Amino acid sequence: MSEKNCTVSLELIRELSLAAGPPGAEDEVRTIVHRELSHLGTTQHDAHGSVIVEGVGEGPRVILDAHMDEVGFAVQSIDKEGRVQFVPLGGWWGHVLLAQRVDILASGGTKIPGVFGCKPPHFLSKTEREKVLPLDKMHIDVGARSREDLEAWGVQVGDPICPRGHFEEMAAKGRYCCKAFDDRVGVGVMIESFRALVETDELPCRPIAVAAVQEEVGCRGARTASAISRPDVAIILEGTPADDLPGMTERQAVLGKGPQIRFFDPTALSNRRLVQMVKGVASKQKIPVQSAVRRSGGTDASTTHLHDRGVPTVVIGVPARAIHTHSSMIDLEDYRQAVSLVVAILKKMDASTVSSFTDYSA
Repeated sequence: MSEKNCTVSLELIRELSLAAGPPGAEDEVRTIVHRELSHLGTTQHDAHGSVIVEGVGEGPRVILDAHMDEVGFAVQSIDKEGRVQFVPLGGWWGHVLLAQRVDILASGGTKIPGVFGCKPPHFLSKTEREKVLPLDKMHIDVGARSREDLEAWGVQVGDPICPRGHFEEMAAKGRYCCKAFDDRVGVGVMIESFRALVETDELPCRPIAVAAVQEEVGCRGARTASAISRPDVAIILEGTPADDLPGMTERQAVLGKGPQIRFFDPTALSNRRLVQMVKGVASKQKIPVQSAVRRSGGTDASTTHLHDRGVPTVVIGVPARAIHTHSSMIDLEDYRQAVSLVVAILKKMDASTVSSFTDYSA
């Protein structure tokens, strides 16, 4: 089967997306990564919980990095009537939160369902209707009658809070909606491509899967995992924000137009020669790609490309509409093409090619 015709598991991306995994509480996602990859190589962990699975093969060490965490929250305090105040873990916009559902991952070992409390329109003044409510003015309602209820349920200050998702195919066949596609699509691409690569004869490099923690709060896991993975080249796999929206004229991430190659954002500048190599492979394999230069945002490339003496790095993303919400959307064909592209790239990643990325002698 050619790279262009790689098959993917819809059940895997469904399971990954529905798993709870706010920063620092990626346990459910890590369990899936262990199940899918630990038998395919040597498995290690950094002190924060990132998973590093090293495959076999001679040649350059090429990491496939995807972060396990999603944007979430943490319990900041509980008032006497049982309302939960929280802090955000990652970037949220107030407009997308009111009346949405969450699960508190209680220290007592259970998930406590809740909802962002909000006033009905009957109680809003004209001024309130025209404003975005700040996150520090919001609360989570778990239906408690008092603080003692939450204490009995095992909820403690610091407990993580995760958006509650629903995985569903849209009426447009092949398009799916759920929470956490940033970055569970990246984790899925990493798993699918790594599995295909370890079954490849005479691979010219050594693939290393990195499932990083705490990207949404500063790309921390990618930094510490690099001390173990020791990459010669890094491919960062993301659920990148789609920009096929009203008013966006220069679109660089459109659903159904293929994976995105991110050349620049404020946190990292991709290696130019590596980008050109990736584009060349995509062209030869007839895999459609989109190129992007972003004015904001960041990925695990921000810390990975600075490891040791520096690492040639590129970001490959699956476009997803409405990321950092409870209901983002992807086109499964973009996901499949991303897997195909990664597999094809690593089959060309021999020592000479990798050396050329950092040959500055001329």
